[in-house]
Amino acid sequence: MADKVKGPASYFPAIEAKYGRPIAAWKALIREQTGLTHMGLVGWLKDTHGMGHGHANALVADTLREDTKDGKG
Repeated sequence: MADKVKGPASYFPAIEAKYGRPIAAWKALIREQTGLTHMGLVGWLKDTHGMGHGHANALVADTLREDTKDGKG
């Protein structure tokens, strides 16, 4: 049996379905924003794209985690 997806990635199917873009596209948009904190990015997604707080937070958290892990952050 496959392991259940946990953490921010557990939101990804719902984000793609509700907001109509693949996760990679959302992460690219997040990475284009400069000078914003985690919560600044969450607010930007909410204000600019009408995203709910949980979905925005999950995307930002996973994007920043990837960038830190890859030495980008």
